[in-house]
Amino acid sequence: MSVDTIRVAIVDDQLLVRHGFKFMINAQLDMEVVGEASNGREAVALAVSARPHVFLMDVQMPEYNGIEATRDIMAAWPDCKIIILTTFDTEDYVFQGIRSGAIGYLLKDTTPEELIEAIRAAYRGEAIFRTAIASKAMSRVVRSARANAADNDLSHSMGESFTEREHEVLQQMAYGLRNEEIAAKLYIGESTVKTHVHRILQKLGVEDRTQAVVFAIRNRIVQ
Repeated sequence: MSVDTIRVAIVDDQLLVRHGFKFMINAQLDMEVVGEASNGREAVALAVSARPHVFLMDVQMPEYNGIEATRDIMAAWPDCKIIILTTFDTEDYVFQGIRSGAIGYLLKDTTPEELIEAIRAAYRGEAIFRTAIASKAMSRVVRSARANAADNDLSHSMGESFTEREHEVLQQMAYGLRNEEIAAKLYIGESTVKTHVHRILQKLGVEDRTQAVVFAIRNRIVQ
């Protein structure tokens, strides 16, 4: 295993599922499965013993679910990247996954190519929320963040780096609106929206809209 190899851990209570993912991942030249777990408690222990770069985390598991494990792993080892991988495309799971610190949320019917690329993207620090319910769940997180923003110093300090219009654009991005929809809602040109989006990405130091939204949600800078 080279220094550039992505260390992956698989957490799922179904042995066949773990073996299928393991076979797929180990077939890649740039990644290797360094551990498996069948429940959340084992996953937390695995984070300490194997130090994977990326976790594939199931949600519904006995004893200790994937959301709880994600929260505890991120609290102890914030550099770890966790992709929630489940059969359940529900708003609550996406919401809880984002709030717990997951960098991605995928369904198990995703293609092998999409899963492998998602692992690479997560390793690079890119957010991956590719489910039909994701934008609705993000809106819910924004509402929660807005309700608690007054108590968050980071929200205040980081928020000051944005202009009023950039704040408005970022909020609309968080609600899942496209550039043309933001332009219509804020009564500005689409080219102006693109400029604001570009500046927002620069200020946050991220590469795409999804990363910007997830970062803003986690740090409660969306007002």
